[in-house]
Amino acid sequence: MRRAHANNEGGYYQPTAQMLESENDRQEQELSSKVSALKSLTIDIGNEVREHNKFLKEMDEDYDKSGNLLQFSMGRLKAITKAGGPKLWCYMFTFCLFVFFLIWVIVRFR
Repeated sequence: MRRAHANNEGGYYQPTAQMLESENDRQEQELSSKVSALKSLTIDIGNEVREHNKFLKEMDEDYDKSGNLLQFSMGRLKAITKAGGPKLWCYMFTFCLFVFFLIWVIVRFR
């Protein structure tokens, strides 16, 4: 006496094959949603990286400009000190007094 399930392909019960197929479909959908989430995450990370690289490039350019300005100022300061003279020392002393007075005012009347 043969059972009805023996006539099916592979000897599986039909409901079991359908259950496996539906489970595979469900897992495929879960995997697909996870893959799409990872894809959107990597796209967002890529956008952030490009934005940060842009900011870093701008900062690098700003630092280069500041460095050039400082080099120019140092060159002028060297030229002034080479010229020397009592007038220069008078200006330097007056400037130092002004800076110390300004600091004293800020600390005193805070």
